[in-house]
Amino acid sequence: MKDPIGYFMMWGTYGTWLPGDERGWVDYRHGWQLLNSVLEIEAQSRMTETACFLSVTQRTLVEEQIRETCDFREWKMFAVNCRSNHIHVVVSALHVDPKKIRNDLKAWSTRKLKEASLDKRDKWWNERGCTRYIYDEDNLAIAIEYTMKAQDRKGREQKEFRC
Repeated sequence: MKDPIGYFMMWGTYGTWLPGDERGWVDYRHGWQLLNSVLEIEAQSRMTETACFLSVTQRTLVEEQIRETCDFREWKMFAVNCRSNHIHVVVSALHVDPKKIRNDLKAWSTRKLKEASLDKRDKWWNERGCTRYIYDEDNLAIAIEYTMKAQDRKGREQKEFRC
């Protein structure tokens, strides 16, 4: 199998998409799961902070930090779009574990948010996130298009591009 040319990554903000959520959710190592209200209530009860929703200013800071981290690490960032409750990034980094890429982007974004915030929040992001491997130019273009434009067109002509 050939190496991926990029990764489509997504991770949510803390507490905004819990296990059991009615929209469906991803169970680590078990894939996509359906609604489970009891599990969602249990997850809510374990939260140590309120759910995190990013302001426009915070979203801009996160996008700037993602760009800076990619530049510093010499990773090719194709697209980034930070929303109030999640972020999408399309990136390429040869011979780098995508978990390291995601963890570095989350860590540096957290640092930037903490520096800029009067809020003493510790948890900004959900625990993991998801990564979709991209092997060809067509799927790379679809991932970039989805990241940059589809969030504002949801439910219209743009099809879902999921991890």
